[in-house]
Amino acid sequence: MAIRYDEKNRTFYLQSGKTSYVMQIVKDGYLAHSFWGRTIRGTAIHGMTPSAYRPSFNPNPFPEDERFTLDALPQEYPGYGTSDFRSPAYQVRLANGTTIAEFKVKEHRIVAGKPALAGLPSVYAEGEDEAQTLEIVLEDEAAKLRLIARYTAFQDHDAIARSAEIVNLGDEPVRVQRLLSASVDFPRSDYEAVHLWGTWARERHVARRALMPGIQAIESRRGSSSHQHNPFLAVVSPDANEDHGDVYAFNLVYSGSFLAQAEVDQFATTRVSIGLNPFDFEWLLESGQSLQSPEAVLVYSAEGLGGMSRSFHKLYRTRLCRGAFRDKERPILINNWEATYFDFNAEKLMNIVRAAKELGLELFVLDDGWFGRRNDDKRSLGDWFVNTDKLPEGLDGLAAQVNGQGLSFGLWVEPEMISPDSDLYRAHPDWCLHVPDHRRTLGRTQLILDFSRQDVRDYITERLTAIFSSAPIAYVKWDMNRNMTEIGSALLPPERQRETAHRYMLGLYEVLEKITSSFPDILFESCSGGGGRFDPGMLYYMPQTWTSDDTDAIERLKIQYGTSLVYPVSSMGSHVSAVPNHQVHRTTSLTTRGHVAMSGNFGYELDLSKLPEEEKAEIARQVEEYKGLRGLVQQGDFYRLLSPFEGNDTAWQFVSADKSETYAVFVRTLAVPNGPLTRLRLKGLDPNRDYKLRGTDRVYGGDELMYAGLPIESLHGDFSSLAFYLTKA
Repeated sequence: MAIRYDEKNRTFYLQSGKTSYVMQIVKDGYLAHSFWGRTIRGTAIHGMTPSAYRPSFNPNPFPEDERFTLDALPQEYPGYGTSDFRSPAYQVRLANGTTIAEFKVKEHRIVAGKPALAGLPSVYAEGEDEAQTLEIVLEDEAAKLRLIARYTAFQDHDAIARSAEIVNLGDEPVRVQRLLSASVDFPRSDYEAVHLWGTWARERHVARRALMPGIQAIESRRGSSSHQHNPFLAVVSPDANEDHGDVYAFNLVYSGSFLAQAEVDQFATTRVSIGLNPFDFEWLLESGQSLQSPEAVLVYSAEGLGGMSRSFHKLYRTRLCRGAFRDKERPILINNWEATYFDFNAEKLMNIVRAAKELGLELFVLDDGWFGRRNDDKRSLGDWFVNTDKLPEGLDGLAAQVNGQGLSFGLWVEPEMISPDSDLYRAHPDWCLHVPDHRRTLGRTQLILDFSRQDVRDYITERLTAIFSSAPIAYVKWDMNRNMTEIGSALLPPERQRETAHRYMLGLYEVLEKITSSFPDILFESCSGGGGRFDPGMLYYMPQTWTSDDTDAIERLKIQYGTSLVYPVSSMGSHVSAVPNHQVHRTTSLTTRGHVAMSGNFGYELDLSKLPEEEKAEIARQVEEYKGLRGLVQQGDFYRLLSPFEGNDTAWQFVSADKSETYAVFVRTLAVPNGPLTRLRLKGLDPNRDYKLRGTDRVYGGDELMYAGLPIESLHGDFSSLAFYLTKA
């Protein structure tokens, strides 16, 4: 790893893992993008940017050089209005009403390690020898603005972390209308875009399409990263698959509204950018104030989408997630939600707990309905006091009983929400997001607390601290069940109302930092109606996320496959639920449900006390099996073998770091009469090592497993599956 500056050629060389990233200062201070891809030595890249005469419709900032135009220059952080007509990375409105700013390089510095971003989540370095950070200071002297472009290169990760900070050096206020985190200009356009899309209960399906002239964008305007689009975009070579081809990926470490887009211009070049969504956004910068963008993580892979995924997984698992549980094996849990919904009392819960003890589970999670008058989803959010009608001994009493059975105790909360039918709302009707003289639109019969307000944040922090201190709580599921409407704050002045959504996210991050720091021994899991906020911003505070409210094993094939493009398996909550499934009413075997759920952070969402004995025996077997596998599943290298988006069969695989063990799962969605004989070719093994298949006396060479493949025996019925666990012979 190294960041160096070639002063003679005014060129920056960033080396991160097996990736090179090169920039050059051209003319009188423009920062140009030169290269991003496989490692290069940097012998002559500074002189390899082509130029050509362009028509007068592509203006020339320097009349003496008709071959130079910003409209064709590959730039690192482009603006608009001074002859580049493509989408800008920033836009400001000055005190005189104009929107022209042009940043040029003034100075730079290279620092060891990776400085944190104030108030924002980001990837980190644990030691100064793990990374170097380049800060390039650009200024517009006329507008009296400074821009600090930050780049971090890592020793052991094929990733570049980028962000930008804008500072008002003048005496007059400035309005920032756009401040993206990263922009990269590619010299070609023959790429395909890959992104993740969906809806509630059908999150993060993989979409792939060829780039076309014009702008292709994904975004969220919902105040959260959303079920609909994930803050991830990759451009890939047309031949890119799981194992081969060039992949250039962008992921935003942010949990609010975002924009990610690829723009193919008139010269068949491509500009990819990602950051805060400029829609309905503006930020007032008074004299001396600054605004920091969220961080974008850029990953290059020459080994296809699989290589990209493993780069993201390693970085996020070890240098985004934090806390005591980052490297720990996660407990096997039972959640009462689909077993009881709101209809429970202490005895009904303890029946489930006692059954869980018999089957070897480790954690009981009490979901929604334990507080206020919360007997349905129409009331009491915000009233974070125990419902003693349901739990006469309180949380402490219930937790003591759970602990007495040998299980840890976990709890569901939804702290960002408020019900109109709640004591908190009646006392503070102005504490929700709202706009005067307009309706307060409900979602799931609830409103959103205004986390841009310090008094709201202080109250929620105080109540959560009291709750989490009142009982031996080992796990918290932090939910959020609607998107933002009527985005306004009663405390912000008119000129700052369009800051509300971003201030909300900064406020949420402040609360999460305080709470997770105060309770380091609690395992926090984020949730937003399942996967509505599955993003790196939340993973910084909570090392796992409830992947989807859809617990159907067959639907989960696509959901978990798509999620794995970016996010490590250690971040995915995955549970076995009852059949017929509560979301899609499909009946799937307990074996298949177990195989799919064991490929994540494993648990159950059903009434264990009411199962027949043969199913209890199968669950006990699954629990015992997962206890032996979870270190491999949660910390191993992940390989996608067969895609549910491309055929009837789906398969994936986990490989230990030392390649001594592997676990693979094969799922066939629909039975095929007289179908072809299938072999499952594994990946990532040592070709010179022999592996024994557990439960048999069969031994295979790693080369045979990868190049010939395991034979798939005849499967019977729809939704059937097989699992293979192999260890070094």
